[in-house]
Amino acid sequence: MKYKLYDKSVYTLLKKTIGIERGSFFPTAGAAIPNAVEEFVHSVGINMIAGYGLTESTATVSCQWKDDYDIGSVGKLMPNVQVKIGENDEVLLKGETITKGYYKKPEATKNTFTEDGWLRTGDSGYFKDGNLYLKERIKDLFKTSNGKYIAPQAIESKIVVDRYVDQIAVIADQRKFVSALIIPEYKLVEEYAKSNGIGYSSMEELLNNPKIIELFTKRIDALQTEFASYEKIKRFTLLANPFSMERGELTNTLKIKRNVLYTNYSKEIDKMYEC
Repeated sequence: MKYKLYDKSVYTLLKKTIGIERGSFFPTAGAAIPNAVEEFVHSVGINMIAGYGLTESTATVSCQWKDDYDIGSVGKLMPNVQVKIGENDEVLLKGETITKGYYKKPEATKNTFTEDGWLRTGDSGYFKDGNLYLKERIKDLFKTSNGKYIAPQAIESKIVVDRYVDQIAVIADQRKFVSALIIPEYKLVEEYAKSNGIGYSSMEELLNNPKIIELFTKRIDALQTEFASYEKIKRFTLLANPFSMERGELTNTLKIKRNVLYTNYSKEIDKMYEC
């Protein structure tokens, strides 16, 4: 009864406001979905369907369905697709929709397939109750100078749920500790400044204000309580301009190009590791 009341008074209005009141289901893929986001979307009656696939797999390998999903999974396997978990928990693929190799690129084909013909995805994962779960990109694992392995996407997906955070890029590879470049939600930061009497003449000045730094520190610390000490963000830099495709920092699907960020923000990154 409560749900029906909320659905009529709030959830229907929400879906109408964002223009999806007539939608049946909404496939999503391409990046990790924070559990809190997935729980919220389903709880308000939006049939979001998480899926997983690669260009080499002719798109979908697995996907959820309307009334058959587990939060955090990418669903059950599609027909005629085989998946097994290999070394380092890598997801390996075979099947009718899986490419047999790269056109006129024998070396790339050799490096991408196992000796017995399984496609290496580069993603680590596991099965539970018939559903496929992904952990991280194997090649994206960072190793700190202390020898600890860090999964940046796991940290980023946890922090980006905060309403004050628009974009985040974790830094850790060959570094003493984890740091981050953060693009704030500028409008919310400005509203916070106004309500707390914080004066400023530019976005750069505002984002360097101790009160704004304190705001983000408290929110980030609250979100990473479940992480081990070596996984936690120790320092961060708030950037006054978002990451962009024009500067080569994002792909056309809005994925972060970490190597480009390392170059474009080398001064900001080095400053976070000064004693």
